[in-house]
Amino acid sequence: MEHAQEQEACLEQTQRYCVQRPIYNQELLQGQLHRQQRTPQTLGQKIAHSCRCSSKKAKSHLYSFLPILKWLPRYPVKEYLLGDIISGISTGVMQLPQGLAYALLAAVPPVFGLYSSFYPVFLYTFFGTSKHISIGTFAVVSMMVGGVAVREVPDEIISVDYNSTNVTDVLEYYSARDTKRVQVAVALAFLSGLIQLCLGFLRFGFVAIYLTEPLVRGFTTAAAVHVFTSQLKYFLGIKTSRYSGPLSVVYSIAAVLSKITTTNIAALIVGLTCIVLLLIGKEINLRFKKKLPVPIPMEIIVVIIGTGVSAGMNLSESYKVDVVGNIPQGLRTPAVPEIQLIPALFVDAVAIAIVGFSMAVSMAKIFALKHGYTIDGNQELIALGICNSVGSFFQTFSITCSMSRSLVQESTGGRTQIAGTLSAIMVLLVIVAIGYLFEPLPQTVLAAIVMVNLKGMFKQFGDIMHFWRTSKIELAIWVVAFVASLFLGLDYGLLTAVTFAMITVIYRTQSPQYRILGQIPNTDIYCDVEEYEEVKEYPGIKIFQANTSLYFANSESYTSALKKKTGVDPGALLTARRKAQKRHAREIKAANEHRKKATNDVEASVKHEIASDDLPVNGKFADSSVQDIPPDEHEYFVEPKTNIHSLILDFTPVNFVDSVGAKTLKSIIKEYKEVGVCVCIASCSGPVMNELTRLNFFDKSVTRELLFHSIHDAVLACQVKDGCAAQ
Repeated sequence: MEHAQEQEACLEQTQRYCVQRPIYNQELLQGQLHRQQRTPQTLGQKIAHSCRCSSKKAKSHLYSFLPILKWLPRYPVKEYLLGDIISGISTGVMQLPQGLAYALLAAVPPVFGLYSSFYPVFLYTFFGTSKHISIGTFAVVSMMVGGVAVREVPDEIISVDYNSTNVTDVLEYYSARDTKRVQVAVALAFLSGLIQLCLGFLRFGFVAIYLTEPLVRGFTTAAAVHVFTSQLKYFLGIKTSRYSGPLSVVYSIAAVLSKITTTNIAALIVGLTCIVLLLIGKEINLRFKKKLPVPIPMEIIVVIIGTGVSAGMNLSESYKVDVVGNIPQGLRTPAVPEIQLIPALFVDAVAIAIVGFSMAVSMAKIFALKHGYTIDGNQELIALGICNSVGSFFQTFSITCSMSRSLVQESTGGRTQIAGTLSAIMVLLVIVAIGYLFEPLPQTVLAAIVMVNLKGMFKQFGDIMHFWRTSKIELAIWVVAFVASLFLGLDYGLLTAVTFAMITVIYRTQSPQYRILGQIPNTDIYCDVEEYEEVKEYPGIKIFQANTSLYFANSESYTSALKKKTGVDPGALLTARRKAQKRHAREIKAANEHRKKATNDVEASVKHEIASDDLPVNGKFADSSVQDIPPDEHEYFVEPKTNIHSLILDFTPVNFVDSVGAKTLKSIIKEYKEVGVCVCIASCSGPVMNELTRLNFFDKSVTRELLFHSIHDAVLACQVKDGCAAQ
């Protein structure tokens, strides 16, 4: 009782509005409004305006191209510097082992992972708009690069006798193979950077929206399986070839299983120990996140311990454990990428460019939303393009944002990309000074680091249950992206997933929800009659809504759903009318013949009493019989069996109409008019109205008077028309 009283009190306090105005159709509304005068610009004027330069415009473009000029002069040293230093050091100690480890994924020597962890990170500080993401090597992109490098330079392409006992021949083989693979990786970085630059300058930052979250998560989960599989041989110390392309996962697993008996026990023990230590470290960081000033840098600790143990026990010589090997000191001289490789790498470069940008911009948006600033998608494309293309002259492979390092950079107090610069400086110190210390580092340690970092991606398998509960279509996108990327390879898998995502969009527009609307009593609000008990339909009026635009792909289904939902099929009614008319004509004919036979006998007996000029032919009796049929009976046979006089099409969800949709709409209006049903259109937006005008939709039979500003305007107009017709 008290609850009911509270509800009544709330209703009484609810704000109300009352507006008195005419019933507006588009003809009347446009007649009362005055359009603003706009002088259309010619193409020459537009070009001249865009090329016009002023100091303010030049300054704006410069700040947009080099965001550091905007934020660095305003950098609050006292507030931000300490947090950036701690964040930079924390990120740098992660950058070092990940750079070395992800180089193995890219099928290049480990030192090139360090180069890729320095140049691009430093460049992004000047051109990037995100304050928190950590640019550098990333497992998924590194795996894609490695797949291309192995495809272009397989093990068999370098001729060498595998059974040769000459160490020099074997070393020359590996050196030649690695050199060619580096050339492929560098050319791929150069080309993907150029593609990103072009897309950025052409303002194509929106391309990332086509990589939906389910697609990206399914794709990265499959990439995690690829990465994990590729690391098994390093983790177990097994010598196998690396595979790329369709079914590469299957071939890699088969190759590892075929040589599982040759597992290096020492490498396996070292790898398992590293995995245990890394998992313990990550768990401690997670549980005591709020109490720890900075996360425990378990990766660099494992690298240092692994390097020390390997050097002390001489694992390479004593137990045949594969190690990182030669790490040359200093930076390499700039070199132009191998341009002749570009034609064979173009498709792969497009895939890497889009995936890399998608990863970076999605992470950047998360941090921007959390910390209250904005990022520029087009400038992010330009920044990544510069990082990849310029970095390729210094022997780097393709890079993007790392999720794990970005989270560390943000959580340890990083406020700007000064933190990224400091992490790059730490990598530089290793390259020029102490890189040689990591030469004894076992490759199984790097494999363990990569595998543990995949933990977050493998958790994405939980998406299956989530999408099963929320959206079956998004679940289908996730599954297709995962399965295609897993078995077809990351490049063809991504293409397949994007294509399937596009197909789901078409499917959704071709299979929309159709509803009949009714009024909430005493309001101008209209809802689905099947969803709410309070909603009532107006007698004789049907309000139809489809939550999609009207175009060639769904115009036929729109018409079918309209007939089904309203219960009025003009074609069926007209057919029934014709059949009724024919049946009625047959009955009249039969009645005439019966009456003619009866009257013939009468004529024979009374013929002499009938004047010849009164009834000259017997057909006169037939005419009389037709007129004897009651008018009500005639109406019953020829009129459609419907009590609907008005049909309102709600165009609120309609975003566009093409020529096929306009013709369909015109056909609907004419067909229903033939059976006595007036069709109106409500809530048609301005752009859709302009499209209908351009498509010559309006004529003498279909005028703007059929279009109304709202559903309620259309309902009131239909009631007025019906009232006038009844009178």
